[in-house]
Order: sequence, then structure tokens, then C-alpha cells
Amino acid sequence: MHPALQQNLFLVKEHVGFFKAANNFDVYDPATGEVILECREPHLGMFTKMLRFTDYKRMTPFDIRVTTPEGEDVLSIRRGVSFWLSKVSVFDEEDDRVGGFKQKFFSIGGAFQVLGADDQPLCDLKGKWTAWDYKFENNGVELARVTRKWSGLGKELFTSADNYVLSINDNVPPENPVRILIMAAVFCIDMVLKE
Repeated sequence: MHPALQQNLFLVKEHVGFFKAANNFDVYDPATGEVILECREPHLGMFTKMLRFTDYKRMTPFDIRVTTPEGEDVLSIRRGVSFWLSKVSVFDEEDDRVGGFKQKFFSIGGAFQVLGADDQPLCDLKGKWTAWDYKFENNGVELARVTRKWSGLGKELFTSADNYVLSINDNVPPENPVRILIMAAVFCIDMVLKE
């Protein structure tokens, strides 16, 4: 696991754009304001780009690459075409599958089941329909929380950019591979549940 994922607090900022097909994010260390990770969709095909401007946006495939600003691979997130419920795979910096997410059929506010490399459930990601607040829970124990940081009415009305705060609890060891899945889920919340 890449050392950039060992801290407990991250600020995730989506790039501002009026007409954008690709989803691009920067991940900051809130303590220093330094960009520690970059999330990009470098292999977006022309047909997928066109569909991203239609009602079929939520069905389009994605191949997200998360790297350091220097270009070191940290993780990648992939999904094929999704007609109903999303199933997403997550890979580490060596391109080994570490797990994924399976969207739950009926949930108010949105939910994923977080799966390990063997597709066994590790924890659940649950959202509230009244607020932009998501929790990673395993048997009632909160592992992490993702909340939306409001950036101002003007920006919210005229762009599709969002900012998120990811807080991982101290009870998740720095070397635990579930951190890869938690970070990957932040981007999946935006692309699968909130688009």
C-alpha cells in the first residue's frame, strides 16, 4: 500500500468545469494544503465522452487512475457499462485487485457493500438521504466518514464541482488495505451515486 494512504484526514476537491466529460479530483493534506494525490480518467474514449453529456452518464464505464503528483501509481478504479446496479473493482499500485464495491439494490441515500479481494464483505458504505454524509461501518463500528464540504452557492449552482472530507478513524491501522478501498469509494460515491 502506498504511504500516501496512511494518514487519517484528506480533503478531496473535484475540478471545476461547466462542460466536462472526465472526472478529475485532487486530494489534499488538510494540515499542509499540499496536493498529495491526483485522480484522473486518462483513457476516456470519444463515445464515452459523448454519453457523459446525456442521461446515460450514470451507465458509462470508467477507468480512474489515482497517482501522486510525481506520477507514482497509488490505486485504480474500474467499472464496465452499468445498466442497473454498479459493480466496481479496485486495484493497488501493482495493479493487483484488492477488492471492490457492489451497489445495494434498495437504499435511501445510497449504499455499497465493500468487498475484499475474494469478494467477501468487509464493511458497508451507507449514506443519509437528508444530508451528504457517508459512513463506512463494520458490525456497527465506524471505520471512516465522508462528508461534503460546501463551497458556496455560486459555485454550487453553476458548476458540477464538489469537495469532500474523508476522515479515517484511528482504529484502522495505517497498513490496513481497507484504506485503499475507502479512498477509492470517495470517487465512486460521486460517480455512481451522485451523478
